[in-house]
Amino acid sequence: MGMKNKTNRLPQAVLLKQILKRCSSLGKKHGYDDECSLPEDVPKGHFAVYVGQNRSRYIVPISFLTHPEFQCLLRRAEEEFGFDHEMGLTLPCEEVVFRSLTSMLR
Repeated sequence: MGMKNKTNRLPQAVLLKQILKRCSSLGKKHGYDDECSLPEDVPKGHFAVYVGQNRSRYIVPISFLTHPEFQCLLRRAEEEFGFDHEMGLTLPCEEVVFRSLTSMLR
C-alpha cells in the first residue's frame, strides 16, 4: 500500500513543476530572469494564482495541490486558459467561491 500512495504523489509533484515552469513567463516579465526564482513576496512552499474577473492575486500553499477540489480548478484552468501564457496561473473561478474553497482547505 505504501508504494501505491507514493506513486500517486509523483504525478502531483510533476504537475506542479510543469505549472510553475509554464507560468514562469510572468516572472520573467517582472524582472525575475532565473526560471527557478519566484517573486520575493511569495514565501517558500507557496505559489501565486489569479482569480476572478479582476484577476486578484492570491498566494496559496503548495499543499492545496493534493486536494481534489483544487486539482479540479487546475484542470479547468488548463482547459480554459492553458498554462503557456504571460498572464500567470489564472483560475476560472469567482473570488467569493475561491475564498470559500480555500478557507475549507486550510
